[in-house]
Amino acid sequence: MSLSCGVECVLLLGCSRWAWRRCTYVGSNDSETWPLATPDEFEPVPRVCRLILAVYEPDLRNPQFPPDGGYRLNPDWVLKRVTYEDTLGRSPPYLIYADHDRKEIVMAIRGLNLAKESDYKLLLDNRLGMQMFDGGYVHHGLLKSAVWLLNMESEMLKRIWEETGREYQMIFVGHSLGSGVAALMTVLVVNHRDRLGGIPRSKLRCYALAPARCMSLNLAVKYADVIHSIVLQDDFLPRTATPLEDIFKSIFCLPCLLFLVCLRDTFIPEGRKLKDPRRLYAPGRMYHIVERKFCRCGRFPPEVRTAIPVDGRFEHIVLSCNATSDHGIIWIEKEAEKALEASVLCLGLTFKLLSCIMDYQQWLTCWFLQIMRENKSETITVPPKIQRLERLQTIEDEHKDALGRAVSLNIPHAVSTVEEPTENKEMEAEAAKPNNGDSPKAEPELSSRGTNWDELVEKLFKRSESGKLMLKKESKPTQTQ
Repeated sequence: MSLSCGVECVLLLGCSRWAWRRCTYVGSNDSETWPLATPDEFEPVPRVCRLILAVYEPDLRNPQFPPDGGYRLNPDWVLKRVTYEDTLGRSPPYLIYADHDRKEIVMAIRGLNLAKESDYKLLLDNRLGMQMFDGGYVHHGLLKSAVWLLNMESEMLKRIWEETGREYQMIFVGHSLGSGVAALMTVLVVNHRDRLGGIPRSKLRCYALAPARCMSLNLAVKYADVIHSIVLQDDFLPRTATPLEDIFKSIFCLPCLLFLVCLRDTFIPEGRKLKDPRRLYAPGRMYHIVERKFCRCGRFPPEVRTAIPVDGRFEHIVLSCNATSDHGIIWIEKEAEKALEASVLCLGLTFKLLSCIMDYQQWLTCWFLQIMRENKSETITVPPKIQRLERLQTIEDEHKDALGRAVSLNIPHAVSTVEEPTENKEMEAEAAKPNNGDSPKAEPELSSRGTNWDELVEKLFKRSESGKLMLKKESKPTQTQ
C-alpha cells in the first residue's frame, strides 16, 4: 500500500512539474539569448508585409482594407497580378512589384486561403521523407508550387532585372503557405542564378513571414544568408513539427492538436530530433518579434531578436491564447512597424547620448590641456576615440559559425562551407572577362520556350544502382559513354 502511494506521489509530482513548465513557457524564452537586430537589417520587414497584404486587394487604387498609413506603394509599379483563376490551383495568388525608389524587384505570395480547396491540395501533397532536394528534405507540394512559379515567371524576372541595369535586388516574400513557396523558390534560384541572368547571390533575398516548416535543418542553416524568417511571439506554425497537412486538416480543433503535439514532443530527446534528416524546420535566419512578457498584462514596445539557431530552433509549442492570432499577417505588420519605430527611436537616443558624451569629452579635453599648459607640462594626453556601435559579429561570421555548429552536432548532410554551383561559377568568370565591345558576352544556352525548372531540379540528383537519389557530388564518377 505504502509503495503504491509513493509511486502515485512521484507520478503526481512529475506531472505537476511538467504542467508547470509547459504552462509557464512563453514565446520569448526561445530567443532570450539572441542579440537584438539592427534597424537596417529589419527595415524591409514592415514594407514586405504591406506588399503581401496588397495581394488581397482587388484594386490597389481604391483599397478596401488598407493597413494603418496605407500600403505606401505606387500602383503603376505593380508589373503583374495573378489570382486563383490564373494559377489554376498550382500556387497561391501573387504579385510582382518593381520598387524603383529602393531598387528592388519583389515577388509577394499570399498565405493559405481556408476557403480554397487548391491550397489544401498543396499541403496534402507530402509525406515524411517524400521529397529529397539539395542534400536534404523539403515539402513536396511546396517545391512543386515553387517550380511551377519559376517556370511561369523566371523569364519575366530575368528581363526586368536586365532592363533595370542589373542593379536591383530580387526579393521573394511570402506568408504562411506562401512563405514555404517563396523560400524554396529562393533555394532554386540560388542554385541556378545563371538562369536569371547571373544575378549575384548578394542581390537575392527572401522574407518568410510566419514561416512554414518546409526544409530540413541542414538546408535551413545553409541558406540562412539569403532567407530570413520572421516569427511573431507565440506563432504556432514555426514551432510544431507536425506535418502541415495534418495541421490544417485539423484547423477547426487546432488547440487540441497543439496540446497533443506538445505532449508528444516532451518525450522525444533533442538529439533524436537533430539526427532525423526528414524532420522539417523553418528556413534561414530567424527574427523573433517579442512583445509580451511572462505574468504581465498587455503588450510592451516590441523588440526584435535575431540569430541562426541550430539546436533549440523553435522546438517548443507555446500554450497561449495568442498562438493562432500571432500567425496573422495583419498583426505581424503592425508589430513589425512598432518594433522598427522603437528601434529607430532607441538608436536616435543612443546617438544623442553619444553626442552629449563627446561634447563633454571635448570640454574636458580643453580644460585638461589648459591646466597642462599652465603647469608647463610636456605630457599631453588625448582621450580615446568613441568607437562606432557595431554588432559583436557580422552577419557573415554568424552564418559561418552556424554552419560549423551544424557540422559539430553531426546534423545529417550538414556542410561547413557553402559551395557555388558550377554553372554560377562559369557565369561569374565569364562576366569578369574584359569585353572589347566587338562581340557581346555569351549568354547561357536556353531553349526557345525558356528555362525548364523541373529539369534543373532533377539535375541536382543522380540515381544509384539501388535506385536511391544521391547528390551528383556524392555519387561515384562513371565512365562517359
